[in-house]
Amino acid sequence: MFIQQIYTNCLAHAAYYIESGNEAAVIDPLRDPAPYIKLAKERGASIKYVLETHFHADFVSGHIDLANKTGASIVFGPNATPAYKAYIAEDGEMLHIGHIKLQVVHTPGHTVESTCYLLYTEEGVKNAIFTGDTLFVGDVGRPDLLSGNLPKEALAEMLYHSLEDKIKTLPDDVIVYPGHGAGSACGKNIGKDSYSTIGIQKATNYALRSVSKEAFITAVTSDLPSIAGYFFKDAVINRTGYKSFDEVLETNLKPLQASQFLELQKQGALVLDTRDPMTFAAGFIKGAVNIGLKGEFAVWVGTLIDADTPLLLVTDTGKEMEAIERLARIGFENVKGYLDGGMKTWFIGKRAYETILTLDGSNCEELIANGDYSLLDVRNRLEVAKNRMTGSMHIPLNILNKQFNTLDKNTKWLVYCAGGYRSMIAASYLRANDFHFVASIEGGIKDVMTLAPHLVEEVDEER
Repeated sequence: MFIQQIYTNCLAHAAYYIESGNEAAVIDPLRDPAPYIKLAKERGASIKYVLETHFHADFVSGHIDLANKTGASIVFGPNATPAYKAYIAEDGEMLHIGHIKLQVVHTPGHTVESTCYLLYTEEGVKNAIFTGDTLFVGDVGRPDLLSGNLPKEALAEMLYHSLEDKIKTLPDDVIVYPGHGAGSACGKNIGKDSYSTIGIQKATNYALRSVSKEAFITAVTSDLPSIAGYFFKDAVINRTGYKSFDEVLETNLKPLQASQFLELQKQGALVLDTRDPMTFAAGFIKGAVNIGLKGEFAVWVGTLIDADTPLLLVTDTGKEMEAIERLARIGFENVKGYLDGGMKTWFIGKRAYETILTLDGSNCEELIANGDYSLLDVRNRLEVAKNRMTGSMHIPLNILNKQFNTLDKNTKWLVYCAGGYRSMIAASYLRANDFHFVASIEGGIKDVMTLAPHLVEEVDEER
């Protein structure tokens, strides 16, 4: 028996490859099927099943492409209604992979079709459970995504019974392999570990404590993060189907000369610059929004940009395909092309560009003291509840696209976050929306606390 967790940091997502006797199953694959096919080929195995735990909202699954390329069967649990060929398994049904078995465990709550897969070893011992978005390390799946006509409270009640009747009754030593890790918006506060055990989760996970059904419903439905707009589109795509990843590459991976690039921008395409924030700040095309590939790229693209927006990419040389792949993972397939040669060719051609002022924690003090700049904090609520720069205004980055019109465009804004990645996204977004006086604190509040700690105040109350 062989199990490999395939973790993707950008989406805090875990897919799984399970193998026995030259047969394999893949659980919740990402959009590009190539890594899973390569792994099976290297190990001399054939992929028999592509198992889906539910219709995902935070990414486009690779299940259809992977099944088409390998001949594997797509499997969902009860209540799933895909618009393509798939096997809908019954609750408790056993799926055989070589010498091991996976039991279908229907656990509605995150969605009505949510299903876990319980692995039995060759000896028939319950070894591990692949929980998808039903159970995370330290958390459970939120019940307000793709609920259809059901209110979140009704789904939370389903989740309570799923956990009480099917998850908590498992042996304590059963390994828990969740579908997401820390940073995913599919939970409220997922732990940093990528796996755990039933026993540890029963002892430490707030949602598995012995509480009343009413208390559980209140706990899992309160204080939920906002939902990114692309979640609803991705959930529909995963249920109805999509064009192949090969086709996405063929239509999106197009080199553009500067003149072509500018013409498409004039026609309404948005320039998405995926370079490092500081590199971007030193010179970028007017109107560009910076969301760096080295951070939570897909999440922030999906949060701030509509999925149907035509995009023009600026990347570091050689990163064009990676950017397109990571966009396709969340259903962003309307890429018109990328700037051939990157910004180097733009500069060589002596074309106009813009810059954004960046400051470290110490040299921003004078600008603030003189009243030259007003502070804008784009961290999330929990971060701001711990500390903030004195006198700062707070708009979390995940809602900036809905609230930037509340800001005065004639004010000089100095934007900060924890380390500089989100603040540059925000600064570039504001500049693209006609805020001409915008700067960013390069190292974020961490840098300020080191170099100018008197500019930071502790916050004792929830905000």
